[in-house]
Amino acid sequence: MTTHTVAVIGAGPDPENPSVDGYAMGYRHAEAFESDPRCELVGVADIVPENGAAFADAFELPDGAVYESAEALLAGLAPDIVTVAVPPAVHHDVVVDCARSGAVAAIHCEKPMATSWTDAQSMVQECWRRDVQLTFNRQRRFGKPFVEAKRLLDEGEIGDLRRVEITWGDFYDTGAHTIDLAGMFNDDRGAEWVLAALEYGDEDVRFGTHQENQMWAQWRYENGVYGVLSGGEGSDIADASFVLRGTGGEIRIDVDDGPMLAVSHGGERRTIDVGGETMHATGDEGDRYGSAFHDRAATEVVDALEAGREPTISGRTGLNTTEVIFGGYESVRRTGRVDFPVDVPDHPLEAMVESGRLTPSPTDE
Repeated sequence: MTTHTVAVIGAGPDPENPSVDGYAMGYRHAEAFESDPRCELVGVADIVPENGAAFADAFELPDGAVYESAEALLAGLAPDIVTVAVPPAVHHDVVVDCARSGAVAAIHCEKPMATSWTDAQSMVQECWRRDVQLTFNRQRRFGKPFVEAKRLLDEGEIGDLRRVEITWGDFYDTGAHTIDLAGMFNDDRGAEWVLAALEYGDEDVRFGTHQENQMWAQWRYENGVYGVLSGGEGSDIADASFVLRGTGGEIRIDVDDGPMLAVSHGGERRTIDVGGETMHATGDEGDRYGSAFHDRAATEVVDALEAGREPTISGRTGLNTTEVIFGGYESVRRTGRVDFPVDVPDHPLEAMVESGRLTPSPTDE
């Protein structure tokens, strides 16, 4: 059995005290790859020495395996797989540097992809040019509620899919999961256009990036299926977190009320067994952070690398979601529909805040 060496870039702060400044996803990534017997964790890089030292202690890494820069780690260890858990604004530079180093075969990066559409495209292109596998941690794709919903769709349980309605989370951070899942349900097709509106009155900065308070977005895929997302106030328009509407029925996935997964035909609702799993975790004792989903994502990274195939969480498919996100924010800026492919060089929401067009009130610390 081949052993793949794995290094983490971005340990993050204390994993027992997660916040919008950092969820310590480097720990989640490390645990996931360590759970695969084909992998060996060999090092970590973090610009905060205390974070790197705490991470090394937690995973019993030697002193020589701790670095303060990604460049030094790549030069010193040349790991087969690098997993990136730095803030989104730094994803591009770290991923591109890893790809150009010639030292790694695969890069697994935390979501969202980037803080601009241009950076997201650049990461995928640089890795493709150098034959480096690039994946993003869209681990919810491996949760049973979503896997079973996709199976039901593929088996024709509700006829032809017509619309995916999302009423859970936000547009940028959580949207990196929910919009991705909508795309998965529609066989990872790209979208044709997006139309959106938002409200941002109270400042909400997560991992260094602004996040709207309320969002409404509609987009249409190339095959005519629609996606709709309502986040914040007004997100109770649907009776589940996800509703998949087809020509012959509906599938509901819910995070709070009712069964986790159910199929409806003409008013009759049937619960689907998902083994106790939720949208976030398996429900097993000790799976506080949805570790099993991260484990499954790491397994997919290694399986795809060994098979020489495209991973289901590849950077290429991730661009479909990211285009909807930045296209949606651009739609707000233009106050009109945005047709794809988009041409957005910056982060429209950030730009609207910087220009004073949006003036969120600072939150009290």
